Amino acid sequence: MTEPLDPKSFDAKWRQLLAGASRETANVSCLACERCDKCAECTFCKDSVSLTRCQYCTRCSDSVDCAHCAGCKSCMNCTHCLECERCIASAYLVKCVNCTGCTYCFGCVGLAKKDFHILNEPYDRQTYFVLVEKLTRELRLGHA
Repeated sequence: MTEPLDPKSFDAKWRQLLAGASRETANVSCLACERCDKCAECTFCKDSVSLTRCQYCTRCSDSVDCAHCAGCKSCMNCTHCLECERCIASAYLVKCVNCTGCTYCFGCVGLAKKDFHILNEPYDRQTYFVLVEKLTRELRLGHA
């Protein structure tokens, strides 16, 4: 049986748990991942940290249920995103932050359920792809 906890002993044990978790680097139930740490149930990811149920992600961290993303941080349920942060349920985003339910956005921040936007401004589909191709080349961005 465990001993009763007072605030001081709780805090000490909690800090001990945190310290142990931060030192742990093993992957759990991953398949064919390379140079990844702290990942769980991922397949074919590379150079990533703290991913869960992700596939084919590279240089990503702290993300869940993502696929074919590169350089993303703290994303959830995203696919084919590049250098995005804190995006949710989105696809084909590049350099976006805090976007939710978006597709084909480039350099956008805080959008929800938008398509074909660059720097939070809407574009028609054809113009979007022409501009993104040029920006991607000139900014020397890779493909996810």
